[in-house]
Amino acid sequence: MLRLTSGLRPYFLLIVLSLAFFLPGLAAVPPIDRDESRFAQASHQMLESGDYIRIQFQDESRAKKPVGIYWMQAASARLFDAERSIWAYRLPSVLGALAAVLLTFAFGQGLVGRPAALIGAALLAASLMLVSEAHQAKTDAVMLATIVAAQGVLSRFYMAGNGAAKRPGQGAVLTFWLAQGLGILIKGPIVPLISLLTVAALWIADRRLGWLRGIRPLAGLLIVAAMVGPWVAAISTATGGQFIGQAVKSDLLPKLLGAQESHGAPPGYYLLLVTATLWPASLFALPGVVRAIKARQAAALRFCLAWIVPAWIVFEAVPTKLPHYVLPTYPALALLAGIAVAAEDGVLRSGWARIFYGLWALVGLGLAGLFVFAPLRLGEGLTWLSAPAAIAAVLGGVLPAALAWRGRAQAAVAVSLAGALLTYGLAFHTLLPSLDRMWVSQRIAAMLPPGTPVAAAGFHEPSLVFLLGTETRLTNGPEAGRFLLATPDAVAVVEAGDEPEFHATIDAAGRKVRLIGNVDGFNYSRGRPVRLDVWDLEGKP
Repeated sequence: MLRLTSGLRPYFLLIVLSLAFFLPGLAAVPPIDRDESRFAQASHQMLESGDYIRIQFQDESRAKKPVGIYWMQAASARLFDAERSIWAYRLPSVLGALAAVLLTFAFGQGLVGRPAALIGAALLAASLMLVSEAHQAKTDAVMLATIVAAQGVLSRFYMAGNGAAKRPGQGAVLTFWLAQGLGILIKGPIVPLISLLTVAALWIADRRLGWLRGIRPLAGLLIVAAMVGPWVAAISTATGGQFIGQAVKSDLLPKLLGAQESHGAPPGYYLLLVTATLWPASLFALPGVVRAIKARQAAALRFCLAWIVPAWIVFEAVPTKLPHYVLPTYPALALLAGIAVAAEDGVLRSGWARIFYGLWALVGLGLAGLFVFAPLRLGEGLTWLSAPAAIAAVLGGVLPAALAWRGRAQAAVAVSLAGALLTYGLAFHTLLPSLDRMWVSQRIAAMLPPGTPVAAAGFHEPSLVFLLGTETRLTNGPEAGRFLLATPDAVAVVEAGDEPEFHATIDAAGRKVRLIGNVDGFNYSRGRPVRLDVWDLEGKP
């Protein structure tokens, strides 16, 4: 372990390991509905229109998130001349996830020492939720990097205030406020919220805030205002002041007051999921948290708990719940796991921990079952492509649990990382792209020449717009029929339920249509099968 943690070796190791987790399948997995495709399409429209202020999905204002991630995705697509390739819009997420891992080690070593920080950062890189977010053109991976940067600086101030480190210099202070500003541009108030909750928890625990001396709040707020203010002013001018109001009314308040878009769940939802979403780091995260609670007099452990606990309570209390919402706590959880493993603490060999290891192994078995049975619902039936990923998941679940049960924690970490590497690589690069019934929009796009005018009736998933073009009309059966009658070389993509009205419109005009092809698939956004027919006009000019 000492050889791995000396000099720059940990950074090189983490870069190689992270890219091995994040890159496989980046180009192979088609655009995912709905959030990813909306983000990517809105970023693409910035490039099309040259308007880098307003955020639009077709003609609709997208007042969901600030502009930061759209600028990053648009810059990536333009830089690589890949404006219609989803992988180019995913690259900022890859870089954000990589930065989060490296920053977890960089700041974690001051908290918990290099061996524990290296183990924690590696486990964070392997966590199912971060790997998933790194493969999607969304906000969360980049946001996580800003959270780790801000929290890392706070940790240095806190450790210095407890006599365990030197007080951070002006560079660290600048990093903290830059992270706050960038975080607001990426996802609004989440980064400041995490920092404020951490500070509040530490104040409750310690009854003092003197350790924050030197963080320069007035100068910092000016930096944040200089970063965020120009765009806020520009978008307010461009939208007549409506954007901010729409963001609060249509996104923030619905999440706080109710289960937005049916994504509701009772408190305890994240606790039930964390063993899977943090897999394989969850093998030692729970023992790490228990160890930290028992030894919470240690400043580093108290800081990690202050990072995790209040934020977790808030996320559990908010009615709208999605699995990735608790991602901001995962670096601290991974560091606690790293501490427990590096220390080879007795809590890892306790009776309850061994019971937990047995339950933890079920996650690998569950993933294996998912890989075997997903092709039955979303593909063309059982396929040999399931076997390698399923075997990797079983081995990645059972072997680390067995090693942990025998008290060989560091060996368990190494085996779990290897198992996760094989599992994710095979799942993202081979199995997931082969589930044809999932990728309805991609199959439609493959039927049509680029630039074909399209009206879609009944199937309105954003991936269809990203793949077919901004001018794709999302409409109903009669309107699709009228569009086909009025537009040379157009096609209509019609869902089965809209077929009668579509054909009635065509028949009323005395014309006939020709079936180009059809797609039977599964609309996973709605959780139901879908059948789409693709039509053009007979005898069109």
